[in-house]
Amino acid sequence: MSAALEVLRAGALTTVQDLGRPGYAHLGVPRSGALDPAALRLANRLVGNPETAAGLEITLTGCALRFTRAVTVALTGAPADVLVERRPGDIGRPLSLPAGAVLRVGPARAGLRTWLAVSGGIAVEPVLGSRATDTLSGLGPPPLRDGDRLPLGPAAGRPAPVDATATPPVPARLRLELRLGPRHDWFTAAALDLLLSTAYAVSPLSNRVGARLAGAALPRAVAGELPSEGLVLGAVQVPPDGQPLIFLADHPTTGGYPVLGVVADVTPLAQARPGTTVRFHGPQR
Repeated sequence: MSAALEVLRAGALTTVQDLGRPGYAHLGVPRSGALDPAALRLANRLVGNPETAAGLEITLTGCALRFTRAVTVALTGAPADVLVERRPGDIGRPLSLPAGAVLRVGPARAGLRTWLAVSGGIAVEPVLGSRATDTLSGLGPPPLRDGDRLPLGPAAGRPAPVDATATPPVPARLRLELRLGPRHDWFTAAALDLLLSTAYAVSPLSNRVGARLAGAALPRAVAGELPSEGLVLGAVQVPPDGQPLIFLADHPTTGGYPVLGVVADVTPLAQARPGTTVRFHGPQR
């Protein structure tokens, strides 16, 4: 391995991610990929990579990495303290690291996830055309562990000539557009009224598979169950406890609980810590 990233501290959950592996849902393989694709694309542009290059998705507690060659890195997403050796760095701009330098990313000060791009990209072996870690199916490389070494590809372009980029603030409350799903008629009219008029909180049981919500239970109009059917990104599934679950990048491709609706854009949930308030709006009846 001629050029590598060495993991000194992996943190709570750090995974290799790119833009995912679309087109395999019929085989039971979800797309996976970065929970905020735009953030990873930006990080890649900042270091001169193609937008499809693989980087790291760092969750909440940060990480520490050493590079065996000189590299340019960029971080986007949740704000965090960054150190290159003892020199402070910034989120949202290219940072030059000499060979052997250690990059330390601190805990997220707000939000949940930060994305790291490295010039040349993370060059682990692709699976079905993607290097993304799928935490549900196990496809792609496993989550990083202390002591891991990941190969780096050759630098493909020059870093972007920018001093800083605009970083949108992490909202304390989310307002998600909901479109009615294939089984909305399995729920009472009161259920949809509850979903659109009350606040829910993101549960600590959330992960890359889905954002579990806690709040008003949604009453069913149909008591039975149904055979497993297809699921898409953003599907709002309602288990027997009545608490909605919004499926994210590593979601299963089929499921047997009814889908009341589909969230138009799940990207804001990438930064939703447990306790974040979520409200829905959208369907007109």
